[in-house]
Amino acid sequence: MPPPPRSRTSAGLLPFHRDAAGVLLVFIGHMGGPFWASRDDGGWSIAKGELEPDEDDPVLVARREFAEEIGVPAPDGALLDLGVHVQRSGKRVIAYGVEADPGLAFVASNLFAMQWPPGSGRMASFPEIDRASWMPVEVARRKLVSGQVPILDALERALAGPR
Repeated sequence: MPPPPRSRTSAGLLPFHRDAAGVLLVFIGHMGGPFWASRDDGGWSIAKGELEPDEDDPVLVARREFAEEIGVPAPDGALLDLGVHVQRSGKRVIAYGVEADPGLAFVASNLFAMQWPPGSGRMASFPEIDRASWMPVEVARRKLVSGQVPILDALERALAGPR
C-alpha cells in the first residue's frame, strides 16, 4: 500500500505597522491568474511559498518568496512566529509577522505558467500576485482566503503580549 500523500507546506511573511492613529495595517497580495481575476473578497493572501519541511528553513523560504512575489526584499525586522495554519485544501502555512516601513510597496511578481483557456493546449503566464497593498486588519479579514484569516488573529495576539 502506498504511503499517504504528504500535505503541502508553505512559509510566508505578514508585514504590519500601525498608522498615526494606532490602526493595525497589514500588507497582503491579491492572487494572480484567471481564477482570481474577478474575485476581491477572499482572493488575497500573504506572500508565501512551498517548502520541504524536513529540508528547508521556513524563515529563509518566507523571505525568498516575499521577494519573488512582491518584487522587493523582505523587511528586515525581527520575526513574530504566528504559528502553523491549515487551509481547507490541507496545505499548512507557517506564518511570520514582521514590522515593516509603511513605504513598503508592490513592484512586480514572479510568473507561473498554466494552460489557458483550459483544454486549449495553449500555455499562458500569469503573475503569482497581481497587486499588493496595506490595509487595516478588519478589511484584510474579508480580503484574505478564509484559511489565512487565523493568521491575523495570531498577529493581534502576538502584538497584545502576554496576558
